[in-house]
Amino acid sequence: MNTISIQVPSITENIRMIESFIDNAKERFHLDDDMYGNIMIAVTEAVNNAIKHGNSNDKSKNVFLSLSLDESMLRFVIKDEGNGFNFENLPDPTAPENIEKLGGRGIFLMKHLSDEVDFKDNGRVVELSFYMNS
Repeated sequence: MNTISIQVPSITENIRMIESFIDNAKERFHLDDDMYGNIMIAVTEAVNNAIKHGNSNDKSKNVFLSLSLDESMLRFVIKDEGNGFNFENLPDPTAPENIEKLGGRGIFLMKHLSDEVDFKDNGRVVELSFYMNS
């Protein structure tokens, strides 16, 4: 199995490093534009959440991102050093009372753009999986 990883301090500007990490993955794994777009949005959302919510913008804490290709599955694992959160009980951003709210769409987007979303370690770890079109 082929795994590549990156670790960035919890500063929003570091999203640029994550974007170039995904650009490299696009080249390396020959991703089509649709899949690349879904990955870019889902993974940057996950990293943003890890920076803001997980690590509370504390730049002494890091966000870890790894990518592995397992047969026909591309799996991104995003991990923060925060306290975790209750991922079982999230408000639905499409519910009328939440439509106007600015936050709350990240996980919704991740679930819609990824083939599988898995939370582990009390929500400190999120796995986003994408099936490779062969």
